[in-house]
Amino acid sequence: MMAFKYGVLLFVFWFLLSGHFEPLLLLLGLASVMLTIFLMKRMNVIDHESYPLHLSSRFPAFLVYIFREIGKANIDVIKRIVTYRGKFISPQLVEITLPQKTDLGRAIYANAITLTPGTVSVELAKDKIIVHALTKEAADDLSTGNMAKAIPDQAINK
Repeated sequence: MMAFKYGVLLFVFWFLLSGHFEPLLLLLGLASVMLTIFLMKRMNVIDHESYPLHLSSRFPAFLVYIFREIGKANIDVIKRIVTYRGKFISPQLVEITLPQKTDLGRAIYANAITLTPGTVSVELAKDKIIVHALTKEAADDLSTGNMAKAIPDQAINK
């Protein structure tokens, strides 16, 4: 079943990149996808860890969320750098509990934190993550758990 899903995904990707509707080219594209799937099965590289297809439906919403958060954090950090008066930095380490149950979910969460300017994942454990935040506001924002809820992990306790 996983090989069929990969085949469909590869054919759709091939079709979007080629843009050809001629029957011969469609048949050749299908043949190349079938050959690729055959070789992948022979090499035993198709498994549940190759590409997490079950997360693909939530990925676009996560991308929108993370880009918005990166933009907001960039603006905040720029304001703190440029202005002499007003908002200052208050660096601190905070410990946040992880709601993700899978290793992939934990890794996505830690990387999302590090991608956001002003925060860096320092240590990742089974049930917690230690984060260095540039400001108290950034640490408080992470403590709310909004970013953790946006992570596409099917095993999150809601």
